[in-house]
Amino acid sequence: MQAQILAPGVALIMWTLVMLVWTAATRFPAMAKVGITAKSAAPGGRGQNLEGVLPDQVNWKSHNYAHLLEQPTIFYPTILILAVLGPHPHDVLFAWGYVGLRIVHSIWQATVNRIPVRFTLFILSTLCLIVLVLHAAKLTLFAA
Repeated sequence: MQAQILAPGVALIMWTLVMLVWTAATRFPAMAKVGITAKSAAPGGRGQNLEGVLPDQVNWKSHNYAHLLEQPTIFYPTILILAVLGPHPHDVLFAWGYVGLRIVHSIWQATVNRIPVRFTLFILSTLCLIVLVLHAAKLTLFAA
């Protein structure tokens, strides 16, 4: 097993937890400011219920946290497959590229959130992921 391909996965997991803390650190004070407490919240309430209630800039962190729990679910098993079957050195670079771009995407979405830049960052990170998936596919589907 090649541990170096797993390091970007650990980094992205850590970043996802940073975004969770950032979400909570901004959301709870904003909720208190508009009079929402744990006791006053409707049973079964969801984060989507806060859209239009809390400022957009507060909700952006939560949106990004959700994004970090979506596409990276493809990234994690891909790097595991590569770790088991032996990554090419370029795979490690593409994995770090994916993670770096996702972190920049997170910071952009959580602070500025202008769509053209955010979309470009998303596309670039997705291209890194596609390269990794294609290599994992080659290693698994065409294994000797």
